[in-house]
Amino acid sequence: MKRNYLTLLIALFLILTVVASCSSSKKTESNQHDVLTGPFESYPVETIVTDTFVLPTIPSMITDSDKRAIFLVMNYWERFDFTNRALIDRPEITEQAFVDYINLLDFVPKDVADASLRKTINKADADYVMYSHFGSLFDKYFYDPNSPFRNEEYYIPVLEEIVEAEVLSETDISVYNFHYEMVMKNRVGDKGSNFNYTLASGQTHSFYSLKSEYTLLMFSNPGCSTCATVTQQILNSNEINNALALNSNTRTMLTILTLYIDKDIDLWLDNLPQMPQKWIHGYDKGLEITHKRLYDIKAIPTLYLFDKDKNVILKDTSIEAIERFFTTPS
Repeated sequence: MKRNYLTLLIALFLILTVVASCSSSKKTESNQHDVLTGPFESYPVETIVTDTFVLPTIPSMITDSDKRAIFLVMNYWERFDFTNRALIDRPEITEQAFVDYINLLDFVPKDVADASLRKTINKADADYVMYSHFGSLFDKYFYDPNSPFRNEEYYIPVLEEIVEAEVLSETDISVYNFHYEMVMKNRVGDKGSNFNYTLASGQTHSFYSLKSEYTLLMFSNPGCSTCATVTQQILNSNEINNALALNSNTRTMLTILTLYIDKDIDLWLDNLPQMPQKWIHGYDKGLEITHKRLYDIKAIPTLYLFDKDKNVILKDTSIEAIERFFTTPS
């Protein structure tokens, strides 16, 4: 879905333009605060437009750009007709408005974004078909591994509402329950799930026993072209190589561990000579990661970065994000 830059620019203009206040009285400032932190009930309800998407009107008395952003995000869908199923078949309206909406979430504090996301999915329950459509949009943009907007932290408040809703079928709810289980595992800041990995020598080690300031874990498969591409990107990365160069006999700054989680061990062994020799390569002998759902592996390869205590720094991440981490001063 391409971004509608005109719509986005209009939205950003509404956020960032500071309108001159008619009054600087304490009453006006108090009203601003009450509205921005509450249900916005003190402002008139705008008319719903049945056949398109229209942005809400930000009251002129809200002059602070941050508060304007909050108002826009919290009232973004007020004029949208969630009962009009015909809008589902018009992605240039509904899906484009959705994409512009999720672009705006980073302009407000996380708790405001969460509240807005909950409000959005709950407004969609005006019609069960629309509710299902919005659930699929959140899944597509926040959970799909190929989405440039993928953000599990934004997906969590939506899932918490969906799994408690009575709008969808039991089958659909079971899918969202599974997604919720997965996104809650190994969140950034949490301790990563422990597992055992077996080397080509037959020795088995615990992930937690791996001593390193940082550990880059790469779930990969032999013969996977994307895995080969990502491996080469890591080998060519100045930032990652600079971290590896700090390894010594007394200190390990960065360890790269590749992990094979499938059954064909002979295929894995045959592929080992092609893998970087300074990395650690293991496989999941008991397939416990799959059976116990220890990690959410939506695609291969999947990358995680951990600190020395095996707390998650980056989850299901990219080479670019890893490079930024090692470039940013501590």
